[in-house]
Amino acid sequence: MVVETFNLTKHYGDFVALDSLSLQVGKGQILGFIGPNGSGKTTTIRILVGLLKPTSGYARIAGADCLQDAGKIRRMVGYMPDDFAAYNNMRVNEYLDFFGAAYGIGRKPRLQRIDEVLEITSATHMKDLFVDALSRGMQQKVAIARTLMHDPQVMILDEPANGLDPQARIEMRGMLMRLAELGKTLIVTSHILPELARVCDLVAMITKGRLRAFGTLDDIMRNVKQRRTFELLVLEHDQVEMAANRVRDWLATHPVDEAVEASDVTGSTAEMIVRFTTRLSDPQLAPLLTHLVGQGQSVAQFREVMTDLEDAFLCVAGADDAADDVASASRTAAVAGESRGDNS
Repeated sequence: MVVETFNLTKHYGDFVALDSLSLQVGKGQILGFIGPNGSGKTTTIRILVGLLKPTSGYARIAGADCLQDAGKIRRMVGYMPDDFAAYNNMRVNEYLDFFGAAYGIGRKPRLQRIDEVLEITSATHMKDLFVDALSRGMQQKVAIARTLMHDPQVMILDEPANGLDPQARIEMRGMLMRLAELGKTLIVTSHILPELARVCDLVAMITKGRLRAFGTLDDIMRNVKQRRTFELLVLEHDQVEMAANRVRDWLATHPVDEAVEASDVTGSTAEMIVRFTTRLSDPQLAPLLTHLVGQGQSVAQFREVMTDLEDAFLCVAGADDAADDVASASRTAAVAGESRGDNS
């Protein structure tokens, strides 16, 4: 399955702008589509499913144009928005029957499909319950069942875990994996990054309307999170400050590590731990432990703290903000220069 966009923009006050890109998501794979509030995730998704028209550019899913082939997109794609549209005095089976009819599914196969999607989502026991009386977690199960009614190849789920309690999030995670096992291609947005990292085969990061990173979780960690975090555990509380100073001095004088700052090394007396970040590889960092031991420093543990999806996301967002600050400063300097030129 291939999702392509080219110079895609949507203007209304702010805008979404995506450079030419191609996201390869295979059958049975889950893509995590993440970004901060206002980054353009929902707008991009709504364009992909044909609910919004872009100001410029185009978008395709599996070769079908999201504007010109709207009928094909509707048959191929199932979209679950981040809000649940409930109808008063309608039972779950009636709710699903309504949407099945909207997709043009005949009466007999529609009733059979209702039973199938309720079984897939572990919601069979809700069949005769009123939709508007369901809990948030139960409504999300029904929403996914609704999205499955026309048996789409691609499912785009916008914040499916939003507002769920821990138990419901675990159930949602299992459901996403079950859908992938059924061969569905899933594109999922979420702000709960640890949960998303457990199920995603691929990750796409977007900030301010632009794709910043795409690949497997390992690729993202390797390419985005360039600085590694280490912890040094000492034996006594009063050794923390001395150990932190020794690590700080060693990193500052090491010719390979660039721009080491004091803030890169911190000590926690309560935990008896020194933490530091570095770009050094394992062979380059190994002499540090030898140096500490040679200085008489007692070391109980020396380990790397593995980064996660949240760390990578913060790196991308931070780099984006820094780039904007530089651009803003450049524009300010340019305006000031022009002003001085006009006054001379």
